[in-house]
Amino acid sequence: MKHLSVCGLRLEYRDHPAAAPGRPTLVVLHEGLGCVTLWRHFPEQLAAATGCRTIVWSRAGYGHSQPWPQARTPRYMHREALEALPEFLAALEIERPLLVGHSDGGSIALIYAGAFPERPLGVAVMAPHEFVEAETLAGIRAARETWENSDWRCKLGRYHHLPEQVFHDWNDTWLSPEFRDWNIEAYLPAIRCPVLAIQGEDDEYATMRQIDAIAAAVPGTELLKLARCGHSPHRDQPAAVLSALAAWVGRVSGSCR
Repeated sequence: MKHLSVCGLRLEYRDHPAAAPGRPTLVVLHEGLGCVTLWRHFPEQLAAATGCRTIVWSRAGYGHSQPWPQARTPRYMHREALEALPEFLAALEIERPLLVGHSDGGSIALIYAGAFPERPLGVAVMAPHEFVEAETLAGIRAARETWENSDWRCKLGRYHHLPEQVFHDWNDTWLSPEFRDWNIEAYLPAIRCPVLAIQGEDDEYATMRQIDAIAAAVPGTELLKLARCGHSPHRDQPAAVLSALAAWVGRVSGSCR
């Protein structure tokens, strides 16, 4: 595991080298309870499928990355997109990344692409959120019940230095009254890069309205809707996701050249 300083915090990351010359760099952004190790083998499989250098990192407070000193607010994804991600990319001298984000990571990638439309080469999102749905809140309430009545605490502790904080930062924020009006749709019309949006038909945290909203606001968005797939497409349908991402990266790279 490698480390670097971002916004004064020591963050962990892994860097899978490119297998083919002249390929863009993929930067992979994890979900609301994720981290480097919880991606398991997906980043290296993605690097092999695309030939691209693939970088995955644990955001502040996740895995063994140092947490933000301030309490989380409803704008925590904005902070990651507008402050931490630009500094992370600058530290690694990545000028035109291809961002691949899951859930919260997908939302962060969309905010970044809308705020800095000239920077990303492309954005691929899996089960992203642009607004809060009743289905989302129901899924998060169910997650809290599971947390309180299972050994999830212990399991999450295998991957995070601060598992209690990781869970409650995510769960409490999404269920807070202040978060009900959270919405990032205003960023979507400014996105200029190619977008691939993937979502499972059985997503326990969202409906297809989430990726349909991206397609409505960003011309040319490619949608992939997967049957027998929940909130983690890369786990539930890994072959379909890797195939779609590899083909999309090939198209984006070709248009870049």
